[in-house]
Order: sequence, then C-alpha cells, then structure tokens
Amino acid sequence: MSMVYDEYGRPFIILKEQQAKSRIKGIDATKSNILAARSISQLLRSSLGPKGMDKMLVSPDGDVTITNDGATIMERMEVTHPVAKLLVELSQSQDDEIGDGTTSVVVLAGALLEQAENLLNKGIHPVKIASGLERATQVAVDKLKEMSESLPQNNEEIWLKTAKTTLNSKILHSNRDEMAQIAVDAILKVADLERKEVHLEQIRVEGKTGGSLEETKLVNGIVIDKDISHPQMPKEVKDAKICILTCPFEPPKPKTKHKLNISSAEDYKILYEQEQSYFKDMVKRVKDSGATVALCQWGFDDEANHLLLQNGLVAVRWVGGIEIEHLAMATGARIVPRFEELTPAKLGKAGMLKEISFGNTNERMLILEDCANSHTAVTILVRGGNQMIVQEAKRSLHDAMCVVRNLIKDDRVVYGGGSAEIACSLHLREVADTFGEIDQYAIRAFAQALEDIPMALAENCGLSPMEEVANLKAQQVSENNHFLGLDLHTIGGGATDMRTVGVFETLIGKQQQFQLASQVVKMILKIDDVITGGSYQ
Repeated sequence: MSMVYDEYGRPFIILKEQQAKSRIKGIDATKSNILAARSISQLLRSSLGPKGMDKMLVSPDGDVTITNDGATIMERMEVTHPVAKLLVELSQSQDDEIGDGTTSVVVLAGALLEQAENLLNKGIHPVKIASGLERATQVAVDKLKEMSESLPQNNEEIWLKTAKTTLNSKILHSNRDEMAQIAVDAILKVADLERKEVHLEQIRVEGKTGGSLEETKLVNGIVIDKDISHPQMPKEVKDAKICILTCPFEPPKPKTKHKLNISSAEDYKILYEQEQSYFKDMVKRVKDSGATVALCQWGFDDEANHLLLQNGLVAVRWVGGIEIEHLAMATGARIVPRFEELTPAKLGKAGMLKEISFGNTNERMLILEDCANSHTAVTILVRGGNQMIVQEAKRSLHDAMCVVRNLIKDDRVVYGGGSAEIACSLHLREVADTFGEIDQYAIRAFAQALEDIPMALAENCGLSPMEEVANLKAQQVSENNHFLGLDLHTIGGGATDMRTVGVFETLIGKQQQFQLASQVVKMILKIDDVITGGSYQ
C-alpha cells in the first residue's frame, strides 16, 4: 500500500495485489531449477584447469576479490535462487572435506544437469534418471578405485608433485616449486605419520602486503600481527618466559551504576594512589611469577604500560582469542583469567621473541621461535604486492596443504589431465549395455557428462575441445592405457601419459567430486513444485 497525490494535491491510496503467488509445477519446475543451477555452473567453467581465467568479485562495500578458486567465487556471489544456492553449498562441502576440486565438482554437476534435461525431454521420469545416476556414480567410483595407484608412503617427492599439480591453476603457478615446498614442510611439522593424522588447524597462515611472493617463508614458530606496546621496551627477548592474560590491566569496575564525588585535592590524591596500588599490584604479580613477557587479550592505558616498562617487562596488548589459543599450545603456557592465579607453573617458554618491521612503514609483527611445543607451532608468512594477491596466495596454499594432508591419510592417487574422467566415461558406456532397465540411458548420460571436464580443460587452454577429447578417447581405447590425458602445457595439445608428466590428484578427492555432484543433481531432479510469494492461491 502506498499514498500518492494527484495534480490538485488530493491524496489517494494505491493498493498492491494481495501478494500474488507464482507457482511452477511438474516438469516445468524441474527444468526451471536445472536452468538456474546450470547458469552458476557455466560461470565457473572458464576458471577450470591450469589456464583457467580469474573472476573479479566486487562486494556492496566496494571490496574487490580476484580469484579462480571455486569455493571463494561461490561464497562471495550473492546467489538468491534457492536451487542455485545448492551449488554454492556443494562447492563449500568439497572445500571443507577435501580442500581442492571445488571448481570441478560444480562444473560436473552442471554437465550432469544438462544431460538430465535431455533425458527429461525424451520423456524419462526424473526418479528413473536419479536412480540411474546413482548406479552410474557407484560404477564410476569403483572404476576410480580399480585404476588408482598406491604411491610410496612418506615420500616427500611425491607430496611435492601433488602440491605442484594443485598450484598449477593458481596465482602461485610461477612460484609453485617454492610454494609447494613450503606447503609440504608445514604439513610435516604438524603431521603424525604413524597414525596418518594431520592437525591442519595448527598451521597459521599470516599475510602482509609489501614485498613479493618470493619472500613468502615458513616460520618455525608463531607469527602474530601485533607490536610491542611501548617503543622503549626491548624488541628482542631471548629465552622468553611468557604469561598469557585474559584479564585487563586496569582497576576493577563495579557492575552497578555508581557515582564518585571528589570535593578536594586530598580526595583526588587518595583516589590516584588507590589506582596506582591496583596497577602496581598487578605488575608485581606478573614480575614475581618470573615472566619476562606479558601477552594480554585486552588493552591497557599508558599508566600500566609505563609501570610494565619500569619493571623490565615486555608487553603486547589486544591479542586475539584465536591467537591466544595458538600461543598457549605452542609455548605450553596456561591461559590466566585472574592475576591472583598467576604462578610460575603457568608460564610458557619460547627461545626467541622479536619484533620485525617491513620496509619503511610502521607495519610490524611479532615472531616467537623455538617454542616449547615446536610441533604445534608453525606459521606461513605470505608476502605480496597488494592485499588481493596476499589473500589469493593464502587460499592457494590452503588448497595445496589440504591435498598433501589427503595423500598422507590415503596414499592412492588417480591421474589428471582428464585421464580419469575419460577412462570412467569409456567404462560406463561399456557397462550401460549390461543394464536391461531404463537406467542405461542415465548411465550413458553420466558418461557423457564426465567428458565435460576434459572438454573444459581443453577449451580454457585455447585448444579445440571436441577434437582433443575425441583423439584422447581413441588413444585410450587403442593403446588400452587409462593414464593418457590432455597435454595442456604444449601449444599443439595432444595426449600424453600423465605418469611421465607427474600430474595426479588424490583418489578420495576425485571420488568425493563424483559423489557430491551426483547427490546434488538427484536432489534437484526430485523437486517438482516451486511455490514462492505470500498466501496460497
């Protein structure tokens, strides 16, 4: 309802329709949902592979993100269509579980939906299509397991090759050798190879603009984006004894409303001395515990800062909650909520604490090295020309570390360059004829959809996608070699053995792609009624 005025200034009311409901039913609803999901998939298609293009995402606040990471693109897009949001969640699931393959899984889901639409046009029921896709997924996953290879365990060279394969399509491509080494070294610091466990949350990745990507380094300790609170405090402390405080350096405050009347200079002096006694008692407790460095979660004023300096203590304020947890794990310190509980047994240890500066600016960071629990303290310090490069480098390193972690958990791999997809596609076409039911159409559709991945790889490299994929299929069949994939690094393209090139990815990552994409497509196919708007009509 809205009120407007005519040319004589007389008001009148315009009543809107009573929230008319738009409703799509049956096959139209399914096709509408497929169209919405495919539009998202087509957006990511050009970002697939080593020559994939980047996307620039501008937020409503004007923040710019440039990336080709599928999960990041999907997360930053403001998708409103409810079915399209399923693909956003699909990419996020792949990122949370595997860490890599976020673009491939969305492109595969889009290809499956395209093939499903063709089957719908032929009059096949959506439930039959979903059933066939489920059987096809199981056959493809079994084929992946059959043609996978187990690599030598605890082989650092293999891990490096895997990390380089992941970094091929990232902004770090030109520095992939150094970055892959950093990713593998970071994982080895926090990995328990006997139990095949990797504590990825113990690796901190900090970024600082300025410098170049080549200056990115692995620090055997903790790096926090803070500086020492007083300029006259020492900038380097050896054999530091650290207390971690979550209580503020300030006088206690009543929890009720209060008023304090000061009527004379003597009253003010008494108040000042009382405040000083609070500060002195706090600093004395820190000093008596034997601590040389105080890390405080809260801020403190100049009075407390001066007293800390006078007592020879180094202090850092406004340390974040997550940073405090990492510092406690690394140094062996206990987090102290009250000054009365501070004892020498609750102090942590670090071989060196130092403040470093960057360039000619006032940007500073703290580094704690040789901590008591060195296996839980590792930080990657990423440098870059601007914030966008730093953020993209952090995302790329995260993907590389996730892939190495997956390889430590399960040492089986399949080869890249589209070889695994083509091999599964050929196998599915053979198997489809053995199914007497209508499922064989859906199985052939799954095989056709799998070919969309190598076609997208070839297309993004400037090759002829149909010709390259056709030649690759012919060579795999004639040579009976399912390791043949697309050669994306030479101008003419062609097929090559991926084992010699060293391009492979983890088996669990590829299986997860097939299963997640299939699950989302089945979910979309089973929606036959879309109701939006207000009241039911």
